[in-house]
Amino acid sequence: MSRKPSTVDETVPVAEIGAEAGAVLSALGTVIVGRQRTTRLALAALLAGGHVLLEDVPGLGKTLMARGLAQALGLDFRRLQCTPDLQPADVTGSFLYDPDKREFTFRPGPVFTGLLLADEINRTSPKTQSALLEAMQERQVTVEGRTFPLAPPFHVLATANPIEYEGTFPLPEAQLDRFLLRLDVGYPPVEEEVEVLRRRLARRTEEAELDPVIDADRLRRLQRGVEQVEVDPDVVRYCVELAAATRVHRAVEVGASPRGSQALLLVARALAVLSGRDFVLPEDVKECAVAALAHRLTLRAETWSSGTTGVEVVTELLAAVPGPASTR
Repeated sequence: MSRKPSTVDETVPVAEIGAEAGAVLSALGTVIVGRQRTTRLALAALLAGGHVLLEDVPGLGKTLMARGLAQALGLDFRRLQCTPDLQPADVTGSFLYDPDKREFTFRPGPVFTGLLLADEINRTSPKTQSALLEAMQERQVTVEGRTFPLAPPFHVLATANPIEYEGTFPLPEAQLDRFLLRLDVGYPPVEEEVEVLRRRLARRTEEAELDPVIDADRLRRLQRGVEQVEVDPDVVRYCVELAAATRVHRAVEVGASPRGSQALLLVARALAVLSGRDFVLPEDVKECAVAALAHRLTLRAETWSSGTTGVEVVTELLAAVPGPASTR
């Protein structure tokens, strides 16, 4: 596999992007114990301009991770607690009558922020879930026929509980596809959980606060720098072949669309930058493949009932689909 030289934005060299992103991860490490893989992939998704779905049981620090990312990146942060009675206007905002002006004025909803935490997104109805679709894809909302742009950077970090189904609404495939990555957190090892308790006792307060490492404008510049990282044609083809393999797998009814192969490519570039490289290796694609593809698969009924998951399918394909040789 040959490698072409890249032309990253001269004002933000790759080494500088990697250093600043590393400083963000280090800051997160002061309030989040362990979870290096999850925080690294979540930050890579934001550097790639995407949204993240954190799907795991309650109490594992998903909200803490979202708030910590917003604080370290200098983003405005809003938390939306999703409930069955939540209405689309509670997300986007609505027009309210102003008696002083004698006219209707628009009152922005919580979606007008830098990082929106949609907590327990599967607890709200599909009608309200769909209110986020336009915002996530188009970076705008439409209310009563008028369109309002969302100021960049804008990112959604949603959480979902995968084990409790009473009073929940499964996310439609169209919305799942809008999330660049789906990540789990997992239970911490015993020693890490002990450290969590030690830190809680040491700070003597429930909330953990972080000072900003960068600000929203700087994040935009870093994102533009990541956009300049070029990818070898062999790696591009590898991304496509992985996504295409999901469409013919025996356990899959509907495989990943081209948006899935694009997600592989975008996150792999960000992971390369996080590693201080201005070129993408096949290992970068493999690192994010499960998180980028598994949630985009619709499994056959018999496969789903047998307990097979999208994660297992993608893991199997990573072993079966040959990748290009790595060169440095």
